[in-house]
Amino acid sequence: MKYTHIYTGSDGLSHFEDVDVPLASVTGGSQASELMKATGISFRTTGADYNYSWHNAPRRQFVIRLEGTSEIVASDGTTRRLQPGDILLAEDTTGRGHISRAVNNQPGKTVTITLD
Repeated sequence: MKYTHIYTGSDGLSHFEDVDVPLASVTGGSQASELMKATGISFRTTGADYNYSWHNAPRRQFVIRLEGTSEIVASDGTTRRLQPGDILLAEDTTGRGHISRAVNNQPGKTVTITLD
């Protein structure tokens, strides 16, 4: 299992990295990661015209895309597209931040899990 991590580097710019989640075998033949502490959960819809200019993540948070495709532009110039089922860990709470926008005039639905 993987997620995309966006974070602020020592240069003050946001950067992406792909993270493999370590899984261990548990009962019943399944695998699970270690438990992470979370502080809240919220549900969000965005319109087909969603286009949020430069901003920082308001807090450390996982964003799980349920519907629609979004494009995230890191301040280092790298662009990623997040599809339904993709997970983003947003930790660029300082620096220049990133741009988020809808793709192909699609509305979106996400679940956000806060970590601080």
